[in-house]
Amino acid sequence: MTSSAPPPPGRFPDEVNPDRPHRWDGEPRIPERRSPGRSYGGTLFTEPVLVVSRRPETFETAEEYGVFDQHGTRVGGVADVSQGFLHKAARLLPKYDQYVTHKFEVRDANHSTVLKVARPAKDPRPRFLVTRADETPIGEILREPAAGESRFTFVVGGSTIGTVIAADWRTGDIAIKNQANTEVARVRQPPPEPANSLPAHTYVVEIPRQLPEPLASMVVATTLTIDTALARAIT
Repeated sequence: MTSSAPPPPGRFPDEVNPDRPHRWDGEPRIPERRSPGRSYGGTLFTEPVLVVSRRPETFETAEEYGVFDQHGTRVGGVADVSQGFLHKAARLLPKYDQYVTHKFEVRDANHSTVLKVARPAKDPRPRFLVTRADETPIGEILREPAAGESRFTFVVGGSTIGTVIAADWRTGDIAIKNQANTEVARVRQPPPEPANSLPAHTYVVEIPRQLPEPLASMVVATTLTIDTALARAIT
């Protein structure tokens, strides 16, 4: 029996939302990587591996970066919803970045907002406010001074519940630890081709165990905005 050839690159119905076309560029799907004892609900909060695109697509009026599971199915996205002339200028002229409030939305597969991340303007210490879709506060992501590495902390209700550590932000190998200093998530670059089955314009988020709240929301908000939000605070 001969196997059928894969379809040519193009637009096809999305597996999560059939009414929305999904673009396939001919790249192989992401190999399956499952953790024992873990249930898979196909959401940003239950998948052990998330693949984040670095190429935005326009959805309505915002640029949205797709987030996919390890099988290539879209499970969400991150939208830059900042508006105004200063925001556009800050993207071209980084020296104006501190004068602009940056706003991002973490969205599910149906483009519904589940988390919001905002960096207030004119804040002497880079920080990001994480809220739910209705703007109920969850916590803050604070930049911490650290020699030889980039470091952020998760602060919820005045207490530190996690830390983001990157020895070299440009390498893309970033660890997230909980209050007990146990690693709970990691951000990494795809391995080099030809061993790599992921497109080059992505990065990978690994969350091997389902996390309790509010740590889960802080980890998802942070890892999905590594490029769009946090990287700007260290440049």
